[in-house]
Amino acid sequence: MVLWWVGLKLAWLYLMICHAETPDDDLMMTNDECHPMNSPDFFDQGDLVAVLTTQPLDRTLDYRAPEGGCMRGAFVEVPLGPRKVAGVIWGPGRGDFDLARVRSVIRVLDVAPMREEMRAFLTRAAAYTLTPMSAMLRLATRAPGLGDPPSMRKVYRLGQGVPDRMTDARRRVLATLEEYGGLAFTLKELAEMAGVTTPVVKGLVSHGAVREEDSPRDVAFPPLDPARPGKVLTDEQGAAVAALQTAQRSGKYGTTLLKGVTGSGKTEVYLEAVAETLRMGRQALVLLPEIALTAEFLTRVQVRFGVLPAEWHSGVTMTERRRVWRMLGQGDAQMVVGARSALFLPFQDLGLIVVDEEHDTSYKQEDGVLYNARDMAVLRAAICGARVVLASATPSLESWANAEAGKYDRIELTARFGAAVLPQMHTIDMRAEQMPAGTWISPTLRAAVETRLEKGEQALLFINRRGYAPVTLCRACGQQIACDHCDARMVEHRFQKRLMCHQCGETRAIPDACPSCEVEGRLAPVGPGIERLAEEAAALFPDARIATLSSDLFGSARALKAGIENIAAGGADIIIGTQLVAKGHNFPLLTLVGVIDADLGLQGSDLRAAERTFQLMRQVAGRAGRAERPGEALLQTFQPEHPVIRAILSGDEDGFWRAEAAGRQAAGVPPYGRMAGIILSGGDAGAVFELGNILARNDMALRAIGAQVFGPAPAPIARIRGRHRVRLLVKADKGAPLQEALTRWIAPLRLKGDLRLAVDIDPQNFY
Repeated sequence: MVLWWVGLKLAWLYLMICHAETPDDDLMMTNDECHPMNSPDFFDQGDLVAVLTTQPLDRTLDYRAPEGGCMRGAFVEVPLGPRKVAGVIWGPGRGDFDLARVRSVIRVLDVAPMREEMRAFLTRAAAYTLTPMSAMLRLATRAPGLGDPPSMRKVYRLGQGVPDRMTDARRRVLATLEEYGGLAFTLKELAEMAGVTTPVVKGLVSHGAVREEDSPRDVAFPPLDPARPGKVLTDEQGAAVAALQTAQRSGKYGTTLLKGVTGSGKTEVYLEAVAETLRMGRQALVLLPEIALTAEFLTRVQVRFGVLPAEWHSGVTMTERRRVWRMLGQGDAQMVVGARSALFLPFQDLGLIVVDEEHDTSYKQEDGVLYNARDMAVLRAAICGARVVLASATPSLESWANAEAGKYDRIELTARFGAAVLPQMHTIDMRAEQMPAGTWISPTLRAAVETRLEKGEQALLFINRRGYAPVTLCRACGQQIACDHCDARMVEHRFQKRLMCHQCGETRAIPDACPSCEVEGRLAPVGPGIERLAEEAAALFPDARIATLSSDLFGSARALKAGIENIAAGGADIIIGTQLVAKGHNFPLLTLVGVIDADLGLQGSDLRAAERTFQLMRQVAGRAGRAERPGEALLQTFQPEHPVIRAILSGDEDGFWRAEAAGRQAAGVPPYGRMAGIILSGGDAGAVFELGNILARNDMALRAIGAQVFGPAPAPIARIRGRHRVRLLVKADKGAPLQEALTRWIAPLRLKGDLRLAVDIDPQNFY
């Protein structure tokens, strides 16, 4: 039996303590309601204390307070069997077993204690998502060496010397230091990032090519200056800033939907809300959906406030993670720019959370702890009395509905900044285009690109598929090359000369012969990906400079930043891009966007298909004409009469949202109903289905609240990493106590062997 269920019981215990019933109720809680337990703030030496650890256990553990005592929320090191593990003092111990066996806390870590609002946030998030508290604590302590004492360390930077001889290993070390712009690394970090052994780095130190320095492990971040002048704003932007700053000065929780057309200056507006937060002495968090956006955004922050803020995302070194974590907790970092996990950092006084591109699906964590960062941002702000700004040109239907209902404030920016105007949008009816087989750029789109190139302007060709081709087919036997571990086709990545599974990451060399029939020379790519489109563009426009933007074509975030900066400076004539280019980038010379397959997202049964297609098309079209030159967007489609395509062209966004909302409301689905996904998995398909059937047959707890259960059914991708996957979908009314019913429903289960069960509250994907 796995430990998942016992953790779930703990999460439900906290749910009952906090009386949470619906998402909206969750956002309106006060600190008093969320108090985890009625306990003193300080425990004397020898007192019995409850410690929540990061280990997968179903409860807190009792220990004796150490010499000198400890306070509630203190980070501690405790013995667990033969090991030493980290934990947090959660309250008084239970004392419900032989007290002679109780061991003592080893030591209190020299970091700021976890604040009451943070414990309340973890408790509420665990209760809502039905996640074990130990897993939530792991999210909140994702920084190395928190227990290490303050000290000096050796760091390594790029030096001025030249090595006596250059090897591939030495070249990689120097290239890594150059790529990261003079940042310092520990010896281990630099060796790992360059893929070399530590003596290689030491050898470069002896020649002066790498500089070794003593540096404090953790230092405060330089203060940001909110008094520095910002950009000159339009009247519309000025009114938006005034509204946000007035709300910020109230010191009370509230959420504002900042809706502005692409290029309207939403970033400059919410940066002024950040400035007001800093003037009040509080901290700010800005969440971005992609690392690729971070570098450009950091530059804008530095221009506005004089120095760089703290960063928190997968591209940050472990050493810097530790520094950010510790400095935030003691108030020595004012602003963080980060990915969704930055929500779980230990802010001392969080006053503002900005969720930029709030509609973006990357804010949903799809493995491990399943949560939506946009919703969790609202929850955390409600607990600590902070403001939330949800910024987007194409907001999610959930945020739009909350603004319509008056739960969120709404500010709209209707015009682009400066002389820029919104692009003209048209369709290209692919049914009327005469095109050779194996090509995807229509004659109409080709002519439009040529016109822009003649004017010295840039064109973007957009397709939302990575790789060269989504399918590799054997023309001898008809077999499609599939992943050995997943029910998914291998995607050809010709630039890397590999086949890749986009589910598990498995790669293999592109074979000469069919793996099934072993006939050579008959394998053929089917369908276009970004690399194949780049190949076609190179043949059609031989004199054009072509840049390909896809996340898997860059080795690091900084390399991607350099590529984007080169394009913005006019270093490319044609950009071939995936959805990466739709997210906030500004290319002043770009005046034409051509969407290769506007129908792609309309396929399938996803209830959000229309919404996501609308958002993506409007966002990518918004890359055109962001400076003085007018822009145009051409959508290649086989369904120009489709309601979503027509809505995209009309520009009647409110009309689209109202129609979409009416359909969702009639069906009783989010945001006008509640859903939960149950994902069962295991190595034996029969055992997984049997578990699903047991759940489906015993659904009285769900029927008691009027909920419906659909399934079990194979997941659309029925096998990933060798594990068979079965899904059930639960649908309930908006006000139904869904978590309570789910807990009662799952309680009798006993998961044997390698069977696993995961609950996804408010699922965004159904794969």
